[in-house]
Amino acid sequence: MKMHNSTLGYLENAQGEYLMLHRVKKKVDVNKDKWIGVGGHFEEGESPDECFCREVLEETGLTLTNFRFRGVVTFLNEGWDGEYMYLFTADSWTGELARDCDEGELAWVPKEKVAELPIWEGDKIFLKLLAEDHPPFLLTLEYRGDKLIRAVLDGETLSV
Repeated sequence: MKMHNSTLGYLENAQGEYLMLHRVKKKVDVNKDKWIGVGGHFEEGESPDECFCREVLEETGLTLTNFRFRGVVTFLNEGWDGEYMYLFTADSWTGELARDCDEGELAWVPKEKVAELPIWEGDKIFLKLLAEDHPPFLLTLEYRGDKLIRAVLDGETLSV
């Protein structure tokens, strides 16, 4: 199975909200109609932090000034390439939030309301870890289509 590298991050403002991206603009999108953080795939020679900062700037118009690495999430799904996703949070940036993003609609959402949105089942696991300020973690999420069938956190299988 071919594995790709990507980043995902959650920008948190002083009101306790995450900047979320509602993926509604691309015709072919594995995340179509889902709400996710911001981020994307590595370009040749990029490190995880360089990719995250570039993707945030491209999608939001914001330049990060303080961010933190939170963990690596491995995504597995029959019929798709696998993915190693480097997860970040950020709480400081400069610039003005873009009014338009070519991947979807950006919105600030109270952190406690994010799980009520149409998100991937496994996202609820790592969002809970972020809320608990869990140390950096390794999380494997295995899907069959949209259904989460296996989750392993730091070597321990979770019930799904």
